[in-house]
Formats: sequence, C-alpha cells, structure tokens
Amino acid sequence: MWQPTDLPVTIEVETKAVLKQATTAHRYLAELKGVAATIPNEQILISTLTLQEARDSSAIENIITTQDELFKAELQAGYALSTATKEVQNYATALREGFEAVRKNKILSLSHILRIQQELEQNNAGLRKLPGTALKNAKTGETVYTPPQHPDQIEHLMHNLVQYINDDEVSDVDPLIKMAIIHHQFESIHPFYDGNGRTGRIINILYLVCKDLLQLPVLYLSRYVVENKADYYRLLQQVRDTGNWEAWLLFMLKGVEETAKQTIEMVKSINLLMQQYKKRIRTDLPKIYSQDLLNNLFKHPYTKIEFVMKDLMLERKAAARYLNALADIGLLQKEKIGTSNYYLNLPLIEVFVNAKEQYTSTTPVIGTQGS
Repeated sequence: MWQPTDLPVTIEVETKAVLKQATTAHRYLAELKGVAATIPNEQILISTLTLQEARDSSAIENIITTQDELFKAELQAGYALSTATKEVQNYATALREGFEAVRKNKILSLSHILRIQQELEQNNAGLRKLPGTALKNAKTGETVYTPPQHPDQIEHLMHNLVQYINDDEVSDVDPLIKMAIIHHQFESIHPFYDGNGRTGRIINILYLVCKDLLQLPVLYLSRYVVENKADYYRLLQQVRDTGNWEAWLLFMLKGVEETAKQTIEMVKSINLLMQQYKKRIRTDLPKIYSQDLLNNLFKHPYTKIEFVMKDLMLERKAAARYLNALADIGLLQKEKIGTSNYYLNLPLIEVFVNAKEQYTSTTPVIGTQGS
C-alpha cells in the first residue's frame, strides 16, 4: 500500500515536457502579476477575487452557493445565510488571513496551515490523532486510498512538508513544479479530519505569494479544478498507483496557465470598467466624483450606504444621495433587503459570472441613463 514519504521526490520530475509547460505557465503568471498591479487599490481584487476563489474551491467539495447569496452575505444586512454561504465566507476569510500572514515574511508555517483549517472548519481539531480516515469512491463506496494513520507520522510528514515549502536548499526544482508536488503531498498526508482539499488549494495560492510569483492572491486555480474534477482526482491517485509524476505535473502546470489567462482577462475587464465608470461619473456627476468612491463601487459589487459612509467619511444623507445619483444614471441598480437599500454594480458582477469565458468578443458595457 502506497504511503507518502519525506520530500523531496527522489525521481527526476523536471522532464522536457514538464519544463516546457512550466515555462509557459511562468510567462502567463508574470503577465497576471503585472496586470493585477494596474488596479489602483489592491483591496478591489483581494475583496472580490478571493470570494470567487472561495466559491469555486468550495464547489469542488459540493458546497454550492450563488453569486447573489455571496454578495448579499458581504452586506451583513440581516440577510439569512445558508450553511453553504457561511462555509464559503469562512474560506474567503481563511484565504485573506493566510495572505496577510505570509505576505511580509514570505514564510508559510505549520501554525499558518493549522489556522487556515481552523477558520475553514470553525473548530480546533488540529491534525488527525485517531485512525480510521480513508478516501472512498463517492459512487461505489470503495476505498481508493488510505492516508497515514498514526499521529506521529502525520506530524512528521507535515513538518517535512513545511520545510520543503520554505527551504529552497532542500530542492532546487522549479517553484511551479514544487507547488504541484506540495499539493499532491498535502492531499496525500490528508492531515485533517475535514477541510483538506480547501486548505490545500489555499496553500497553492499562498506558496505563489511566498515565492513572489504573485503579489496578491488572485490566481483563480479552483475554477480549473471544478471544470476538470474527474482528471484532478484521477491524476492525484495515479501518482500513488504508478509513481509517474509527469501527467499530474502537466495537469497542474496547465491549470496555472489557463487560470492565469482567464484572470488576466478578468482583471483587464475590471480595469476597463473602472475607466468607463470614472469617465461617466466625472462627466455626469462631477461634484461627487472621487477615487475613493470609484474604489468603493468596485470593492463591493453589492454596496450600501454604510460602506460609502465609512470609505468616504460621509454623513448618512450624503452617502445615500451619492448612491441614488449613481442609480439614477444607470451605473448602479437599487434593491432592497428588508428595510435596507443596497446597490448593485451589475456590469462588474457580469465579469465574475462570465469569468471562465474569454473576453475577446465582448467587453463590459456600463448602463446608460434611465436603464
């Protein structure tokens, strides 16, 4: 029975095909890093894209919520949250907190990983201590893989994994190839009773930040896994069954390439839309225009009076007047939750809804007066 052993992997993983795909993935990842830097306020991408990543990563575990539920939940306006929406919110919080923890020192520690899983699952269970965990085929109930059972082995493998993540002297393998190996190792250790898949996908993003391949946690990798779920699980297991890493590494590197391309187009669309909004507000509502107002409309796809009051340091009446004026010229759509008003940036929401499509044929168009 196959079991994970200490990293680094002892066989040659940098095959010609893998290195070629890694080069392509690096090129698009570097472009994404540059494009993300064009957004004037980093919180716009952190606030919105982490929610999208949270939604897609949770969907892999059959935790399903809608864009509408997710954005309403961010309003915290007495909206009744579904269990799935709460779990997706927990994921987004775990990702954002993990990013803040690693961005300065570029170290991903075991305590960081434990904290991420704790936030996801809202418990303090920590590393597995009891035997009995097995990964089963959801349809047949057959055991596909039995991860390490003894708590000492789990703890040892996790300390080895953290060393592999942070100490490049352990292995000089290309960092994107290392990311794929790290993900396979983490999922094979399966260190927690629950939340392993989601924690592992957060580790992917944070590792890229640690290695300065991304400045912000914006790589939309979980969508690729959602779209290729069967291959993801099949190739994870294939390494265990055959010891052949190449297909798994190529799959993950292709995922970096494809999701970087998609996210580049998404960020470009957000940037274009911001420029359109900026021009429109300056032309039609010059007295209320400010960069802070523009940032608010894009940091919160569903915004409300309290958000504008806080971001622009306005009185309630003024904030309401600003939002209503923007709704009057078609830039926002005014809705109600209970007794509270909220305001939708519909073109921005459309960018997220259509994120998996290439933006070559259409670009977002802002509303016109009276629409």
